[in-house]
Amino acid sequence: MTTAPEFHLTEAERALLPTPEEVAGYLEHGWYLSRRLFSDEELDTLQSATEHYYTGHRDRTLPVRPPRLASWEAADGPVQRHNDYVHYESDAIGAILRKPLLGAVAALLAEAEEIRVFQATLIYKPPVPGEPSNQVPWHFDKHYWQTSSSDRMLTAFLPFHDCSEENGTITMVDGSHRWKELSSGEDSTRHFAERDNSELDSILDANAEYNGTEVRKVPMAIPRGHVSFHHCRTYHGSGPNLASYPRRAVSLHLQDGGNAYQAATRPDGGPVVYNHDVLVRRTPDGRPDYADPDFCPTVWRGAR
Repeated sequence: MTTAPEFHLTEAERALLPTPEEVAGYLEHGWYLSRRLFSDEELDTLQSATEHYYTGHRDRTLPVRPPRLASWEAADGPVQRHNDYVHYESDAIGAILRKPLLGAVAALLAEAEEIRVFQATLIYKPPVPGEPSNQVPWHFDKHYWQTSSSDRMLTAFLPFHDCSEENGTITMVDGSHRWKELSSGEDSTRHFAERDNSELDSILDANAEYNGTEVRKVPMAIPRGHVSFHHCRTYHGSGPNLASYPRRAVSLHLQDGGNAYQAATRPDGGPVVYNHDVLVRRTPDGRPDYADPDFCPTVWRGAR
């Protein structure tokens, strides 16, 4: 892998990249657990920056509020917290999430020369086992990215600490990114967080049956500093936090350099709208520009 001048990996970092066999495993299974990509110091800095963020600090704010923004505030109470665009609103958070090593791993998995941020969501799962919002039902990300042209997008799930079934780690449905999908009317206006879990369980089971396979769930045991990656069509979810401390993480959604806006239509005939569409600059032909460096900065560019 050769890099563009503005991106660089040390020899020690290159040793942390996935091997060709591991890339093949990602393409087969739809998920990958990295080697250690972040140091204790980086994660301590990240957690401190997120605590500052929760108290109200912003280096900048969004110019307009998108229609379906996840934006937890203290008044929302002890539910699972989701906050979008943290990479834009906090310089300290954004600087860590743009680490070239993370982008280089994603580029190998996605078989892409360029990786950009698509969205960054800060997540805090409180240690309240019975809290309904702690249960994240089965879904895959591409359902909510229908205005994106690429099928190579992926998500990096970065916990701030060891992550296990006890504290509600992310769980993958093995190989589900390769399934043919039954029509379900999913799009960004019908978010999984606002749906009945049993409905989404039924959709998962129906798709598995349609593909002549079984649902094989793989909980990701993620040591501190490691990162779990999954394909944009891999079904995933998570259970309650049974630990005595909050589960903290960033879900960093990534797009390959070829991704661009495409028009999409809901089953009722209306347009599908992603939050970016009211924020990012426009392309010469008037479409939302998913390469806008303010909201979708490049984290890796290089020849494979």
